[in-house]
Amino acid sequence: MGIFIQLVVDGLSTGSIYAALALAIVLVNQATGLINFAQGGLAVLSAYVAYAFVQLGLPLIVGIILAVAISFFIGALVERFLVRRFERGDPDTAVVVTIGLLTLVTGITAIIWSYNNLEFPSLFPLTSVDILGAVVSVRSLATTVTIVVIMAALQVLFLRTKLGLALRAVADSPASAALSGLPVGRLLMVGWGLAAALGAIAGVLVAPQLTLTPGMLDTALVYALAAVILGGLSSPIGCVVAASAIGVLENLVAVYVPFIGHDLKIAVPFFLIFVILILRPQGLFGRKVVVRV
Repeated sequence: MGIFIQLVVDGLSTGSIYAALALAIVLVNQATGLINFAQGGLAVLSAYVAYAFVQLGLPLIVGIILAVAISFFIGALVERFLVRRFERGDPDTAVVVTIGLLTLVTGITAIIWSYNNLEFPSLFPLTSVDILGAVVSVRSLATTVTIVVIMAALQVLFLRTKLGLALRAVADSPASAALSGLPVGRLLMVGWGLAAALGAIAGVLVAPQLTLTPGMLDTALVYALAAVILGGLSSPIGCVVAASAIGVLENLVAVYVPFIGHDLKIAVPFFLIFVILILRPQGLFGRKVVVRV
């Protein structure tokens, strides 16, 4: 029983990493209707910016706050001067642009800081606590709690605030939103800025667990996209639940299903995606979209 609990706890910890990126992807989609494949690269860049501030002698929390603020402006500028040129065109073109942006950002990060692994300081204590026989890292526990708080904040933003409703209106129909008097261009910039800021938080939370490197979140991005598909593009709660479920199922399958083991456990999220896309294409918590013709 102790092993089972430990696997579940470790899975939830890993799932919180996937959930952090998934929330940023959902935020961009809710604000612009696009899937941002560059989210992981931008999050890593933000973590490096925070690391640079710490190296200059600033306190870690100050470095993180500055990195989040800078990330907001970078996200807004990316939308204004790059993504906006493709947002109204073929959606496939916009997807390719974000993939290209991921490659560009990763390359720039590597040129400035190299591919060497760097130790990023942890915002939380490195101690552990015992929960029902499982050893739980305080850092992992605090990271999970932080992600849950962010999830709740996003849910409130989209459902209970004027800004959130305006962002959703722009994503659903920019033309109708413009006719209603909404500043579409400004809202798109705010949406990308908020997503980049959220990605920065994800980056600084994850970096101490993975060590800082330009490709730190490449694998996590795949799992985050799986969580988005499973949970639903319109549901922050769904993405967090799906990311946690993927993390836990991976661990359990790797140990209790011998023919899969640790080598093939990456197939778990892809199998789940296959099943969900057939049975419930909008995701477990997503809204079904009805198009009138």
